[in-house]
Amino acid sequence: MLPELLLFLCALLALGLSLLTAVRVPVVVNWKFALLSGEYGYLLVWFPLGLAGLIGLTCRENSLLAITGILLCALAAGLFLKPVVEARRVSLTLAQRLAQAFGPGPGSHPAFTLAGLMRATPPMMTVETHEYASGLKLDFYRTPAESPPSPCVVVIHGGGWDGGDRSELSGFNDWLVAQGFAVAALDYRLAPAHPWPAQRDDVLAAIAWLKAEAVNLGIDAGRLVLLGRSAGGQIASAVGYAAHESSIRGVIALYAPHDMPFAWSVSREDDALNSIKLMRQYLGGPPDGSRQETYRSASAQHQVGSATPPTLLLHGTIDTLVWRRHSERLAVRLGEAERPHVLVELPWATHAFEFNLAGPGGQLTTFAVRWFLHAVTRP
Repeated sequence: MLPELLLFLCALLALGLSLLTAVRVPVVVNWKFALLSGEYGYLLVWFPLGLAGLIGLTCRENSLLAITGILLCALAAGLFLKPVVEARRVSLTLAQRLAQAFGPGPGSHPAFTLAGLMRATPPMMTVETHEYASGLKLDFYRTPAESPPSPCVVVIHGGGWDGGDRSELSGFNDWLVAQGFAVAALDYRLAPAHPWPAQRDDVLAAIAWLKAEAVNLGIDAGRLVLLGRSAGGQIASAVGYAAHESSIRGVIALYAPHDMPFAWSVSREDDALNSIKLMRQYLGGPPDGSRQETYRSASAQHQVGSATPPTLLLHGTIDTLVWRRHSERLAVRLGEAERPHVLVELPWATHAFEFNLAGPGGQLTTFAVRWFLHAVTRP
């Protein structure tokens, strides 16, 4: 009886993990379990399948516990494969949407394939570290010396504005270089010691440094794209929209907030991030009195205009850390202003869905980012 009960409990565990591809992870559970289920479920599926076989071989025939365990394993296997099925569905219209918004892309390879789930990670690129302002550094990934001056992607890390650094998801930077784009991954000053607009000033200082050093770096200073994740996506969109820099050809924001008064209105102390604390650190308090302009300047939602650069937004539908409504609302505003944009929603995904470049989220992200970069940085 004990092995039978143990196998049943393992089936329950498999089902609980797989459910994180369909529901938002509870606050008491680490959100990274949802990332594991969503972006590695096609590998984890062998656990419930093998478990079901083991239950069938070792448990008594017609045992209610065994039959229930097998059914739980079957349901878990289906949920682990859910991201693959949904990625395929999203991929069917993705190229058309990108072409309509930004123009033709770099090629006709599909946005998602089963074979792509097994693709190798990109080779590690050489990284140069430079100080772009006093005490602030960036990691520069250079394209081959024999290539013409290349566009440069300015990568702004996440971390809730009070953490993180330029080394975040460096494998994605390696992939960008392999596609022909130089990368400048920035550190910036962090809250609470340095509230907004210090982060805006740091990004602008980095852009100025890249322009001044363009020849030495082998980049085209007139073809820059800002890419930010989470908190970095807020910085990227706020800076990219307000700077009115012709050199900023586009903005890419992954799972980021873009309307800070709205973000304050939906923040709570008991959510996964204690977002009230993060907002107080970053913006000084609620959006009232003299802080109204601070909030506005940090909000891409309030900066949209006729010169807003093309924008690519990506967001997981069941993201626990940053609600998908943040990206949806910005997409609506960009549509009202008739500015080129695409919002890619991933129904199974949480934060950091591009961590596994071969996974469902990684494949769709790299496809959309590659298309966008080629389209907006075309000479």
